[in-house]
Amino acid sequence: MYCPFCRAVDTKVIDSRLVSDGHQVRRRRECLACHERYTTFETAELVMPRIIKNDGSREPFNEDKMRNGLVRALEKRPVSVEQVELSINKVKSKLRATGEREVSSELLGNIIMEQLKELDKVAYVRFASVYRSFEDIREFSEEIARLGNEK
Repeated sequence: MYCPFCRAVDTKVIDSRLVSDGHQVRRRRECLACHERYTTFETAELVMPRIIKNDGSREPFNEDKMRNGLVRALEKRPVSVEQVELSINKVKSKLRATGEREVSSELLGNIIMEQLKELDKVAYVRFASVYRSFEDIREFSEEIARLGNEK
């Protein structure tokens, strides 16, 4: 860690604390050359797997794309922003938990649908209709019947 004041390499840690519910470490440092003090924050860098699309192409995981799909499905539904963010974090955790460097878009879609099913059944059907490309009302009816049978 370089000193932001004199660019010296040698610093010492004076104090360390957990912040952000234990997801970050706050460190108070002192430069051994100029004796200035400053604060740094450390977080774990968690790598998301790449997504293998149906056509075989690969792309980096895009959280914004996933968020937009969830928000679109949840439009005008009684679900708070906090619930959406929690669901996004759960999806990301499940993807990381696979331990794979690449996962299929099908797996990602199924994980998202699981979260939507817990959040809001109407949003789940909306998302499923686009994701699974429902062609007619019969497919909607079958999915709604499946939801009813799960209760």
